Amino acid sequence: MKDDFLKYQAQTSPHPLALEISHAKGSFIYDSENNAHLDFVAGVSACTLGHCHPTVVDAIQKQIAKYMHVMVYGEYIQEPAVKYAKELASILPKTLNSTYLVNSGTEAVEGALKLARKFTGRSQIIAAKNAYHGNTMGSLSLMGLEERKAPFRPLIPDIDYISFNSFPDITKITTKTAAVILETIQGGAGFIVPIKEYLRKVKERCIEVGALLILDEIQPGFGRTGKWFSFEHYNCTPDILVIGKGMASGMPVGAFVASKKIMDALKDKPKLGHITTFGGNPVIAAASLATLSELKKTNLIQQAVEKEILLKKLLIHPLIKEVRGKGLMLAILVENEELATKIIIEAAKQKLILFWLLFEPKAIRISPPLTISTTEIELGCAIILSILDTHLQ
Repeated sequence: MKDDFLKYQAQTSPHPLALEISHAKGSFIYDSENNAHLDFVAGVSACTLGHCHPTVVDAIQKQIAKYMHVMVYGEYIQEPAVKYAKELASILPKTLNSTYLVNSGTEAVEGALKLARKFTGRSQIIAAKNAYHGNTMGSLSLMGLEERKAPFRPLIPDIDYISFNSFPDITKITTKTAAVILETIQGGAGFIVPIKEYLRKVKERCIEVGALLILDEIQPGFGRTGKWFSFEHYNCTPDILVIGKGMASGMPVGAFVASKKIMDALKDKPKLGHITTFGGNPVIAAASLATLSELKKTNLIQQAVEKEILLKKLLIHPLIKEVRGKGLMLAILVENEELATKIIIEAAKQKLILFWLLFEPKAIRISPPLTISTTEIELGCAIILSILDTHLQ
């Protein structure tokens, strides 16, 4: 299987981890020899309710038995998508009441950029340095890291940058700006949280100059930080909200959400100005609805804060410089890239799944399912501390 994987499947790096998967359940992924690997990554923040949560599996199976894809997005009334959009509106601020469902987070970013330019009639987009919003051409254009963009130029024009958490840079937002797009918590840069009042000041400036604020909640959304969406921590409601990853507990999905007034800009002039074949797929929408419903009726979101406290209490070691982030979106910062990589690789050998962050080489990702138990957290942390101890000697 590994030979065929390397021969026939496109690769994203020279040295993939190449763990051969048999099945997955709860907080564990099982390899082809039936070894259980404790998952501290959750498919990079995607498996909100863990692996194969029975509520989600049941919703998918029931919907598959009724119908799967029947028509391109927006033409037919498909109950799972309609119900999901309505339920999503019930947990969001009143101004975020119209949802466009797509297939991934980066597609949601693309739609949000088009919507902002269409609604405002402006072209300039302002992003943050070290931002990560995806890898399609529009999303890639927002990335500040030139070495990742250079091989794919030319990208979309009229993109400018500010430094995340820089108050002086807010003045770069002007009447030429269509939108400012920010990750509410910067992911690839190292799980950097906004400092007090920063996001609110950005929103105030956007209102002042007539620009829209797009917040990318693809990674922190759906309870990962201890609230439904992390912008709730910071007294700042976006004009356009971008979501994905954890909204369907492991199924491919994304969406952008705005007011009906803003979203209606995509309806006409031209008609079909933004279209998707599989967006709003009924099976994916059923999984999204099941995930949202499960989060509503449990206290998993509140528990994310308690689990953050436990993780930060346990992860104290001379080689740990900092545990950064919020809720179950955390990063261990160590002294250098070499040590971070050694820990991740050694943890994999001890059947604990950790992972890297895109732009911060000294960071080790911890983003487990929200369903992870305190016992499982203690087990994973004990493995990490044991590995760190070997590097003290």
